[in-house]
Amino acid sequence: MSASKDKTLDLLGIGPDSPLDPSVRAFRTTLALAQKLRYLMDQRLREDGLTTQQAALITVVKAAGTPSMAEAAAALGSTHQNVAQIVAVLVRKELLEVVPDPADKRRKLLAATEAGAAYWRGRDEGDFAAVAEWFGDLSPEELETFCGLADRVLGRLT
Repeated sequence: MSASKDKTLDLLGIGPDSPLDPSVRAFRTTLALAQKLRYLMDQRLREDGLTTQQAALITVVKAAGTPSMAEAAAALGSTHQNVAQIVAVLVRKELLEVVPDPADKRRKLLAATEAGAAYWRGRDEGDFAAVAEWFGDLSPEELETFCGLADRVLGRLT
């Protein structure tokens, strides 16, 4: 296998000339891609003191309405304890709030705040443009194929 421009590809043994079993190559490629994308988004969010994981939790809460901590943890594929730590940070930053469940006062739900919504409205355009740039070498049809294949793997794992 020839040396590539990207040391990660060489270290993980991935890339077009990889001798790995295709499923192992796909796993390592997905892992490298996820790590690289998370790093890039972390860089974008760092100036505001946020992380990609925190942004993902806010996205889950916005999509779900008012999920429980357990529901949010399941959606992120994370532990309740890890999500609780992220929630504590986001509550301090006034991007999320913890509210009682109207049906069961002992149960706590997560909710987006207006301050959080305003913050994301100001960021979305630039972040969406950055993500489009990162995937810019793929055509719309290739992006559909990419998402379809990833969705199938995700479906098998859940």
